[in-house]
Amino acid sequence: MEKAMRLFWSRGYDAISMSDLRAELGVTQASLYAAFGSKEQLFLEAVELYRQTAGFSTTAALTTGANAREAIGAMLHAAVGAFSAPDAPGGCLLILGATNCPVESKTVQDHLLSIRRQISQSILDRLKLGQRDGDVPTTAPVAALTTYFSTVLHGLALQSRDGASRKTLTHVVEIAMAAW
Repeated sequence: MEKAMRLFWSRGYDAISMSDLRAELGVTQASLYAAFGSKEQLFLEAVELYRQTAGFSTTAALTTGANAREAIGAMLHAAVGAFSAPDAPGGCLLILGATNCPVESKTVQDHLLSIRRQISQSILDRLKLGQRDGDVPTTAPVAALTTYFSTVLHGLALQSRDGASRKTLTHVVEIAMAAW
């Protein structure tokens, strides 16, 4: 499953064929279909593994920090770490795994969109908690701030995939947090 996750993470859902999967996993077509039923099902399971491993630190970081600012900063710094880990393909499977897809892949694309919306909801929830706790002004436009920090998060993934260094990504986070 780890090999499948990394293959999808590095190349995206639609760029991977069943023969690529068979070769990478070292299994026959019959075994692959018997184990997973379809490429889509294998991808969904790979996404779940990603969420529990490489992608976990980013959203988990939202629960850290003494206040909302620290939690958002921790999330972005965790993303830098996950997206630029030396043994990782770069970027984020949830953000880049299925972007420009044919109609046949809409279910996969919608699944990733749903997860990204959950992440945005977690950011919004943390900002609202900050408002209740008094560390985010009640007049702050938390919906717009959520979109902003989600955009920074997604941009970090794309920049990482394009080869930006950890240092460069960290500078982006520092600038985003300075805007706080």
